[in-house]
Amino acid sequence: LLITWDFVHLNIYPFHNFVTVFTRSMASKTHVGFVGLGNMGNPMAKNLLKHGYPIIATDVFPESCKEVQELGAQVIVDSPAEVAEKADRIITMLPSSPNVIDVYTGPNGILKKVKKGSLLIDSSTIDPSVSKEMAAAAEKLGAVFMDAPVSGGVGAASSGKLTFMVGGAEEEFTAAKELLSCMGANVVYCGQVGTGQAAKICNNMLLAIGMIGTSETMNLGIRLGLDPKLLAKILNMSSGRCWSSDTYNPVPGVMEGVPSGNNYQGGFGTQLMAKVSLFTTHSQIGGGGGCFYAFSLSEKRAVLQ
Repeated sequence: LLITWDFVHLNIYPFHNFVTVFTRSMASKTHVGFVGLGNMGNPMAKNLLKHGYPIIATDVFPESCKEVQELGAQVIVDSPAEVAEKADRIITMLPSSPNVIDVYTGPNGILKKVKKGSLLIDSSTIDPSVSKEMAAAAEKLGAVFMDAPVSGGVGAASSGKLTFMVGGAEEEFTAAKELLSCMGANVVYCGQVGTGQAAKICNNMLLAIGMIGTSETMNLGIRLGLDPKLLAKILNMSSGRCWSSDTYNPVPGVMEGVPSGNNYQGGFGTQLMAKVSLFTTHSQIGGGGGCFYAFSLSEKRAVLQ
């Protein structure tokens, strides 16, 4: 009673919000909606199932739902709105900003049937401005939208070791973390809506620069007569060491279990990198700053596409 009185009369935290968050924390193993079961969404949904969460899933390609359905998920044929009708916690993992806009605000979108108090978590990598637009649209309907893009790729998604960068209302973070921790080893609160995407853009900008630099360095060494495995070993015990050289080397035959060792199948494709470079450029312009490497990436985007 004292806690309730403090929240209501001292305005430390609006009582109706307190009740909503408390209710979510008690929901625990109630149904979780999952929209988007591609290369990343599929293993993420599987990890939620492994942790005992009943899943209601949908995807524009019904065949993508087969594996999670076999593990016990309830599948709805391409209807985000119906998912929203049946679940008050929904995770989306989609390829692009237009996909996110359609899934949330389209004629069959989540916001058509979203329940008041629902928690909507988008793990797609999209323009931060779109995350803010979706959050504003959700808020008008009494729902909460958070952006929570990921880093780690398909391997980390499968092993449950993703890193989530979360943007949104801080008082909702605990409820979001409960779900995200089932799929990731690191769940980091970044600030208000859009800051998760901002952190992801910064990370991917550095990844792109590092991968391009590693590729050019390895090619130079090979042209100068160095064995690529030997060169990689030297780089990884020297100051040039980076994630692209020691964990995800882009040269075939240097290491196993990475796309370069599997005829470049899987992994973070060039189309996705082109998308990220576009976000980087837009963010640089919108932020009023300049960055030589960001615009260099922009110049390479035409080649990537």
